[in-house]
Amino acid sequence: MRFIDACLGRQVDTTPVWIMRQAGRYLPEYRQLRKGTEFMDFCKSPTMCTEATLQPLRRYDLDAAILFSDILVPVEAMGVPVEFVPEPRLPRPVRSAADVRALRVPDPATDTGFVMETVSKIRAAIPADKALIGFAGAPFTLATYMIEGGGSRDFIHAKSLMFNDPVAFRDLLDRLADTIAPYLQAQIDAGANAVQLFDTWAGLLSPADFEAFALPAARAIIRRVKRNGVPVIYFVNGIAPLVEVAQTSEADVLGVDFRVRLSNVIGRLGGNVAVQGNLDPSLLLGPAELLRQRAAEVVQEGRAAFGHVFNLGHGINKETPPESVSTLVDAVHEAGRR
Repeated sequence: MRFIDACLGRQVDTTPVWIMRQAGRYLPEYRQLRKGTEFMDFCKSPTMCTEATLQPLRRYDLDAAILFSDILVPVEAMGVPVEFVPEPRLPRPVRSAADVRALRVPDPATDTGFVMETVSKIRAAIPADKALIGFAGAPFTLATYMIEGGGSRDFIHAKSLMFNDPVAFRDLLDRLADTIAPYLQAQIDAGANAVQLFDTWAGLLSPADFEAFALPAARAIIRRVKRNGVPVIYFVNGIAPLVEVAQTSEADVLGVDFRVRLSNVIGRLGGNVAVQGNLDPSLLLGPAELLRQRAAEVVQEGRAAFGHVFNLGHGINKETPPESVSTLVDAVHEAGRR
C-alpha cells in the first residue's frame, strides 16, 4: 500500500494523500445520511459509520480511509456520559481524585464492539491497495474534555487539576492510556492497517509540561500498540515548539499542523520518522490554481523527509466545496510522482 510504504520510509510511486475529517459535513451525501440521527447513535451504528467512511473514497482517489467515529466513544465507555448539542458536552466532569478513581477501564470487545465491527466492515469493503486508519484521542486531549466538561479556550479546570493535584491528573492519564491502548489494538486486530493518536490540545502546553504529562501517556500507548508493518501516527496540533520532544514518542509518523513549515519540522527531525501534513484547510475555500500551487509546495518540501503522507494541517472545513478536494487529491498525486 502506498500509504503504508510512505509511513515506513519506503519508496513510493507518488505522494499518498488522505484528509483529516475526510468523511463529514462538507459532503452532501453525509449530511443526508446523518439526517434525523443523534451523533452518538450514529457512531454506534456500524452500518452508518461504514457508509460514512466509504463516501469520500467513492468520490476521490484517496490512498487511505479513516474509521468514522469520535474520540469520545471510549470516554463514554469509561463511565462518563457524553452528549452532542451539537458540540460535545460531558455533564458530569471529572475534577477530583475521587472522580478519577470511579472511572472504569472498559473492554474494547464488549464495551465498544460496534467500533470493531465497523472496522471489519470497512476493511472488507475497500480495495486491497487502500489503507484503513483506525484512531483514538490521546490521553491528555481526552483528559481535557473530561475535566472541562467539553471544549474550552483556556482549559482552566484541566490545568488547575494538573498543577494542584498532579498525582490525580497522572492517574487519569494512566487510566486513559490503559483504555486507549487495547482499544487501538482491537482496531488493528479487526483490520486497521495503521492507527492515529490525536493529541489536539497538547500543543497548548509548555514544552516542559508536554514532556511531563502528555508525552509519557502517549508514548505508553504507542509502545503497546506498535507492530511490524502497522504504522502509528501521532498528531499534536501546535507541534512547532515540541518537535524534538514529540519525536521521543516513538511514533512512526508525526502529524504536522499548518502553522509551521513542513521543511522546518523535517530539518529538525532527521532520523527515521516520517511526517504527515500540512496544508492550511482554508486553502480549499480559495481558487483552484492557488490550491494546486500550495499543495505542490508542500509535496516538494515533503520529498526531503524520511517519508511523507500529504494531509491538511487540521480537519477539513465543513464549508469546503467537494470539487476542491478532487482538485487537491489530483494535484498531490501529480506533483508527487517519482
